[in-house]
Amino acid sequence: KQESEKIRIKITSLGLTESRITADETIQQLFVECRLNNFLAEETPLSLPKPTGGQRIHYNYSTVINVDKAHNGAEREYLKSILLKPDLPADSLRFTVVSDPPEDEQDLECEDIGFAYVSLKEIFQKQRDITEQDIDVVDCQDARAVIGKLTVTVEALQALRSVHEECRSA
Repeated sequence: KQESEKIRIKITSLGLTESRITADETIQQLFVECRLNNFLAEETPLSLPKPTGGQRIHYNYSTVINVDKAHNGAEREYLKSILLKPDLPADSLRFTVVSDPPEDEQDLECEDIGFAYVSLKEIFQKQRDITEQDIDVVDCQDARAVIGKLTVTVEALQALRSVHEECRSA
């Protein structure tokens, strides 16, 4: 597939700052989910032990979200809406840091502990993909509290340019 028909995402690593998350002993393993609007969510195949004291955990996980017209028309239409509707609130890829219960406590649920966002609209406006950039992870219980940094790469510019061309020629 051409670059104009996919969004490439890489989740490199996660570091946590001192917060209720680092203090909570029930939170031991973490994985990261990435979601484009309401479409299929991708998640790191492994949950890793919660990092402590300034350490980072490394996922080095890459995935691709296809946005070709033939098979992923809805995703493509969503990208169009990001470019055409300047006030659309959901213009971002959302990364969710999730607590995975330990093996011996499978009755516990996976729990969202933090969110991080990459604005696709901003990538298009700046005409620049995001490469190995640290983005803030905010506490899901308090959006003002930054609980860590997630290092991500988001290559979406070619796809957004292609969608933009379609909008102009329509």
